[in-house]
Amino acid sequence: MESTIQSINLISVDPTIRKGRPCIAGTSIEVSVVVVAKIVHGLEPDEIAADYDLSLAQVYAALAYYYENKQAIDASIHERRQLAQRMKDQRVGSRHTPLFG
Repeated sequence: MESTIQSINLISVDPTIRKGRPCIAGTSIEVSVVVVAKIVHGLEPDEIAADYDLSLAQVYAALAYYYENKQAIDASIHERRQLAQRMKDQRVGSRHTPLFG
């Protein structure tokens, strides 16, 4: 009997959704969101599934995809954090003038 490799297609990359960042198929939830919930916030897979209305299979697929593409996803997370910090520093979107300036 010959063996076959099976893959679970639960991750999608679509340039029209989230600027082509990998997402859980059928949703706009990025793989990076699941990664940050697990690694940064320390949530367990079942907690992530409940919080984002996902199946455990979707959560584990996102984590598996992350570990297969760790360098690229880490770079994307880092880049987005830097952008957020620059926007915060420049008070982009702030409606109020600084109290101390």
